Parts: sequence; structure tokens; C-alpha cells
Amino acid sequence: MSKLTLVKWVKPTLQATVITSLLGISNSVLAQTTAENRIQQLQQYSREGQTENIDQVTNVNQLRDVSPTDWAYEALRSLVDRYGCIAGYPNQTYRGSRALSRYEFAAGLNSCLNQIERLIASSEAVVRDDIDTINRLTQQFEAELASIGGRIHNLESRTAFLEDNQFSTTTKLRGEVIFGLASVFAGSKNDGDDDIDNVAVFGDRIRLELETSFTGEDLLFTRLSAGNFPAFSDETGTFQGDLAFAEPRDNDLGLEVLFYTFAIGGSTEVLVGTAGVEAEDIVNTVSVLDGDGGSGAISTFGTRNPIYQPPGDAGLGITQRFGDTIELSAGYLASPANEAEEGSGIFDGPYSAIAQITFTPVDSLTIAATYIHSRNQVNTETGSNRANIDFFVPSLLRSLVTREELEEIGGFEIDAVSDSYGLQFSWALRDDIVIGAWGGLSKVTVVSGNGLTSKGTQDVWNWAATIAFPDLGKPGSMGGIIIGMEPWVTDSNIEVLSENTEDDDTSFHIEVFYEYQFSDNISITPGIVWITAPDNNSDNDDLIIGAIRTTFSF
Repeated sequence: MSKLTLVKWVKPTLQATVITSLLGISNSVLAQTTAENRIQQLQQYSREGQTENIDQVTNVNQLRDVSPTDWAYEALRSLVDRYGCIAGYPNQTYRGSRALSRYEFAAGLNSCLNQIERLIASSEAVVRDDIDTINRLTQQFEAELASIGGRIHNLESRTAFLEDNQFSTTTKLRGEVIFGLASVFAGSKNDGDDDIDNVAVFGDRIRLELETSFTGEDLLFTRLSAGNFPAFSDETGTFQGDLAFAEPRDNDLGLEVLFYTFAIGGSTEVLVGTAGVEAEDIVNTVSVLDGDGGSGAISTFGTRNPIYQPPGDAGLGITQRFGDTIELSAGYLASPANEAEEGSGIFDGPYSAIAQITFTPVDSLTIAATYIHSRNQVNTETGSNRANIDFFVPSLLRSLVTREELEEIGGFEIDAVSDSYGLQFSWALRDDIVIGAWGGLSKVTVVSGNGLTSKGTQDVWNWAATIAFPDLGKPGSMGGIIIGMEPWVTDSNIEVLSENTEDDDTSFHIEVFYEYQFSDNISITPGIVWITAPDNNSDNDDLIIGAIRTTFSF
């Protein structure tokens, strides 16, 4: 017979010998290779259009890459043309004009080995010369073929383990645990008459999050939380300087957040939530320091513009994107939305309506303008007591009014609405320097008093300038500085028992922190918060709060 005699005429006993000779490595290893795994094994082309003089190479193993001028390269191209055996490239073609790494070449050769093995096993035609070529190729690329088989075997073993031990096919479990060590090192309250105890506290905040997707383009988000880290406002007499990871709940585990988001088309996203939804779940807060207490800034004020703080609980949010530049978001949140009684429910109780336009002219710059209308969701729990009118009025009256007077007026509660306006931006000057700023004005109006509180309006302002240093010292780490003024009342005609609700003095918030990414799952953040004239009262000594936050994420 001529050398073009076809293998399908070879006796079955000889076929087995030929197949074994072809492979040169264990058939069991090659059988584990699938087209999908080969795609994962292919690496990016290491060089474009490079060639090497094959006459200068005595052994193909000396080649760093397999050049288009190499005999092995041309031999594999002939096999691909004859048997269509390359399935590793996206368009199923063999790119015969580019150099391949030895592992890329071995992946393609492995694909041809599998294809020809199937042809021989089914008595299909294979040219005898091609058998000799493959045998020579497998000998010279034996190490790479064996390595590919070993990697595939290891990958499949790990995949099988994950499938057997996975939490759910649709749900990812994520967690975050914070250990917080902090103390108020200096400060006084009550017109400077009372010093604040310098007691170190050690507490925690725990979050378990379930992220479930049914279509790949939706998300059912569930968060369970617990914690026992205290709010320092109980000791300092002001919300200024409170830490963002405070959660004084005696470590009682409960549902904190529950919402579902889904896409409509390619540019619209809808959020529906029944518990714990906040403004930042609907809109972009445009702050690189916003880690929601677990990362970034350590204080509540340093995390984001305070006007985002009041809205919360249950409602609806919609985000519409117009290309990559403009994003329009709107939402409505009410609390308590699940109580069927007067003064509660979706439309009869406290609520907030949110609208924001976010502009990203370039990847490094983001600007947002925000409007929020709220009713009885006006407290930000940042800034002075007078800037939190729903807190200030009951707190003041409890210290001045007798039980009999309380029964006469029917309670301390007031009916207040606010219109808040915010402007914020974040600009990455370089990869390692990001500057930002925000400003906010809330026009708060008491529309219904309690007999001891007059109707009226107050102006509440806040502002901050920030600078962040991503990857400072180590990838994933961050340093940050925040300088600003927490919410304070600049003008007010609201009176409580003839006492004005306007702040007399100004107070500055200065914060410095460094978040060190100890590992992929552990970060340690020391930080200092300095508050001048606490509660906007110059008679009070400055507050200095120090904290070390350790965050474990998984």
C-alpha cells in the first residue's frame, strides 16, 4: 500500500496500538479534557507576528514560543485544516499567523489528539502520515500535555467539591464582622459643666448577607444583622462624631434589609423593598469613603452626605441610565409601612421621596445633584441636637415638662417636613489620589406643634471636603482625611417653650483614618475624629474620639 493508506483499514488490534502510540501520555488524562476547559487553558498571545529562525534551534523544546516558521506549527495547522479539530478559539479557527506559547500550542494539539482518537475509535479515515506527525508532536510536547491534563484534573476535582458543598445554586452567602475598640479621649457637655468619661469600649457589628439571583440579571438581597457597639451620643450629648459601625442592639439577631432588584431592558433597574431600604440603595452617594461602616471612613458623617441618612424602610426605587454619562434615580420610602393604623402605612406615615441626577463626564469624575422631600423623616443623626428637631424637641421637653403637662398636651411628638438639596462630587486625580466634596441644605418646617412647640422653619446646612489615598502602602489599603461641618442650624424661627432652635456657634469635624488591608479578608483601620465646639457650643471642650476597627469579610 502507499503511505496514504487509511487507518480505518488497520486491524482492530493494531488500532489500539496506534492510539496508544499517538497519545504518548495517559488516555485517562486526555479524556478529561473538554472544549470548555481548553478555552480556559488558552492564554493570551504572548507575541504578535514574531518569528524565530528555526535553523538556529536544534530542539523544539528550546523555543519559548512556537513560531509560525516552526515545523510543528505548520504540522498542527495541517491537522486542523484536515480534521477541524481546534475548538479552543472563540471563532473555531486556527490563527496561523501568530506565535503561540508552548501551552497554547499543547492545548491545540490536545484537541486534535482527542478528535483523531474519536475518528479511529469509530473507524473513520485518518491518514497514516498524520499518525506519524502526531506521534512526533506528542513526544516533543509531552511535558506540556501532561501539565494540561494535571491542571484539568485538579480543576475538575475542585469543581466537584464546590458542587457537592455549595450553599445554593442560586444564592451567595457573604458576611462581615467588625470588632471595634474605641474611646472618647477628651470632651465635655452641658455648657462645659460635665466632663465626659474616658472609658474604652469594645464591641461588634455582624452582618450576614444572602444574594440570590434567579435570572442572572436580578438580585434578591437579604441582610441579617446584630451588634452591641454603642452610640457615643448617649455619653457625649451630641450626634457629632458618632461612629458609622455603631449598632447598640445587645447582639440581637434580626432582619435588617430585604429588597429585590431587576432590570427592564438594558438601561433600567427597579428596586422593591419591604425592610431596611435606604437612600444609598437607590442612588449613588458619590463618595469613595462610603463603606457603610465596614470600610472607608469611621464616622457616620465622614461616610456620605448626611441628607441621605433619614429616608428608610420599605418602598420603591427606579434608576434609568442614559448611556454611560447620565443616570436618573428616583424612589419613595415609608416607615412603618407594614402597620395598618392611622399615621402609619405606605402613604399615611413618615415617608421620603428621593430624586437624583448623576453625571459622569469621564471615568474619573462623578457629580450628583440630589433632592429629598421627607415627612417625619428629618433627623440625620449627625450634627447638633437642634439640627435633629424630631430628637431635640422630645428630649428638651422631657427635662422640662411634668407628667401632668405631658398628659395635657398629649405627647411630645411634632409633625415636621423637610426639603433637602445636596450636591456632591468625586474626582480621581490619579489612581492613588481621589478628592471629593459635598454640601447640603435642609429646609425643615414644623407644620404641627404639640402645644409647647411653635410652627416655623429652620435652615440646616452641612459640608465636607475629603481626600482619599487608595492603595496607600499596600494594594487594597486606603488613607483618608475629612474636614467639614456636620449639620447645624443657621437660621430658625421655631421655638420650644420660648427657647430658640438656632445654633449659636460653629463646629468643625476633622477626621483622619488609615485602612490597612492585612489580607483579602481582614482589614484594620485606626482613626481619630476631632470635633470642635461639640453640639455647636463653644463652652464645651473639644471632643476627641479614637477608634480601631477590624473588619473580617467572607
